[in-house]
Amino acid sequence: MAKKTWAEKMNDGREPVVEIADKSFAGVEKGSKMLIATPKVVDAYIRNIPKGSSATLQQMREDLAIEYNADTTCPLTSGIFLRIVAENAYDEFQNGKPLNKITPFWRIVNSKSPTVKKLACGPDWVRDQRKKEGLPE
Repeated sequence: MAKKTWAEKMNDGREPVVEIADKSFAGVEKGSKMLIATPKVVDAYIRNIPKGSSATLQQMREDLAIEYNADTTCPLTSGIFLRIVAENAYDEFQNGKPLNKITPFWRIVNSKSPTVKKLACGPDWVRDQRKKEGLPE
């Protein structure tokens, strides 16, 4: 079976769900209402971060939990979905889509975040984009 592209992972058709955590893990308390977002939800959140502004993954998780009437947003899937969004955006850029038309994932991923080490674009590219917007490394 062929490996899914980042675009296929972005558009997997899933809907966000709020579940009750059946055990405590990664700072999530057992019994809390936990949002399992989707790559599309994460993408929309990042697209709403104004140029020249940034957010953190933790801030995004808190904001999405409020938006979906949950106590928290799953830390594990949030990181995975953030990577999918970033890789898909970078693929689009590599394939000729203008920078101002791709999801500005550098507004939430900085050159020192754990996620950046995994990205095809690498930390230098992220640092350059953040610098162009006057954001800290």
